[in-house]
Amino acid sequence: MDFDEDMEFTQELLNFLKQWYWIPVVFLYLGVLSTILIENRNPTKTLSWILVIVFLPVIGLLIYYFFGQKFNKVRRLRRVNDAQTLRLKKEWDRLEPYMEQNIARINDRIGTLSRVFTFLKNERLSSPTTGNSAKLLINGEGKFPDFLKSLREARHSIHIEYYIFEVDTIGKEVLHILEEKAREGVFVRLLVDSIGSPTLVRHLARQKDLNFEYRRFLPVTFTSMGSSNYRNHRKIAVIDGEIGYIGGINISDRYINDPANNNLVFWRDTSLKIGGAAVAMLQISFWNSWNLADGTPFQLNEGYLLHQMPDEDKKGNAAVSFVESDPGSLGPFNMEAILVGLGEADKKIQLVTPYYVPSDELSTALKVAAASGLEVEMMLPERSDSYIVQHASLSFIKPLLERGVKVYFYKKGFIHAKTINIDGKLSYIGTVNLDTRSFYINYEIAAVVSDETVCRQLEAQFERDKEDCELMTLSEWKKRNVWKRGLDSVCRLLAPLL
Repeated sequence: MDFDEDMEFTQELLNFLKQWYWIPVVFLYLGVLSTILIENRNPTKTLSWILVIVFLPVIGLLIYYFFGQKFNKVRRLRRVNDAQTLRLKKEWDRLEPYMEQNIARINDRIGTLSRVFTFLKNERLSSPTTGNSAKLLINGEGKFPDFLKSLREARHSIHIEYYIFEVDTIGKEVLHILEEKAREGVFVRLLVDSIGSPTLVRHLARQKDLNFEYRRFLPVTFTSMGSSNYRNHRKIAVIDGEIGYIGGINISDRYINDPANNNLVFWRDTSLKIGGAAVAMLQISFWNSWNLADGTPFQLNEGYLLHQMPDEDKKGNAAVSFVESDPGSLGPFNMEAILVGLGEADKKIQLVTPYYVPSDELSTALKVAAASGLEVEMMLPERSDSYIVQHASLSFIKPLLERGVKVYFYKKGFIHAKTINIDGKLSYIGTVNLDTRSFYINYEIAAVVSDETVCRQLEAQFERDKEDCELMTLSEWKKRNVWKRGLDSVCRLLAPLL
């Protein structure tokens, strides 16, 4: 074929592609849309993805590739969960009588609210434990002095799992202690989310003589871009198998409201320190995450479960269990545990969340609770750190106000706490936002606590925070700028994807 013939062939090929390019594009779109339908997602979420793909040509497909793929990945994560559960089955069966005794004790104390603990036991998420100590820690300035002290006093092991770990003042201090304790012979394992902690990932990659074990959770590479949507949002630490920390506070200076930090925003957050048999369940949670991240295996019976259940070493009066959920969970367990508690509420429900993009089930539960005579109060930040999520959240407020829910907007700074307090008898403290991402996509965990002191302190803190809030009324809500309300509605279309 000479040059002229080659040029003629090329031109004919280009003409053919210009005329018929839409055929492979149609097949590509049909393939993607068929995949979404086959996955049997929530119908609202399915429709949202279809709208994104249809009305954002090419860009919509890229968004779906990076953030929407679920089918194969979730099946793999579910297989991992099944394998982990199978490894613990024998011990779980052994503890069955102990768990039933504890639930009976909890029921004597809080009545039918104990059904939350029964739900967690039946789903084999966490054993109900009693005789624990529980200490509420408010803001970074309340948590970190206690946290650092526990790290320095570690004798056997330190296990840390965080979404955000900054290499700033507090982060460097924690790293220094981890190095120091590792040199002393303490087993130190650090697990961070690869997207949430990019600065730490780069920092540790440069370290040639790291003395402790470190893993990135679901690292994102070019070949694993589809996994980037699944993040480990948990913030837990387990020291010596005796002390556990859980809550919304990441390892970052921003959570410490110290004038020396020059923070532009006041951060209100909540964490919990736990001692006693419940820490064993938190240790198992870390163990599961560490195995999923392909960390060097360790056996739980090698001194890591110092408070093995049953345990008569009473540390306090708190009944504690944990609820975990992740993309491979059989159900949105964090949401379901909340729904069980809301359904058993008798007088008052107080919720604090930085993001409110609820499922239909949660929204209905709150509206029904308020309409049936319960006092339901919710606290949200007046200004969020996410523009789209903020406006999507606002679109869900009016139905709550119409049914009698009291909604407070926190004005002092950014309220990042994730807590629920029911009847002053049962509380949820953890990493779970009241949004679709926390319920269905992220790796999340919350402590379920029945302790009179903790519940009373949570209620008192809620009342103090009210002083820095504006109570929104339905009449005031209707006065909002029509353009802002329109923006809320547009952002709400993306709610199932957030």
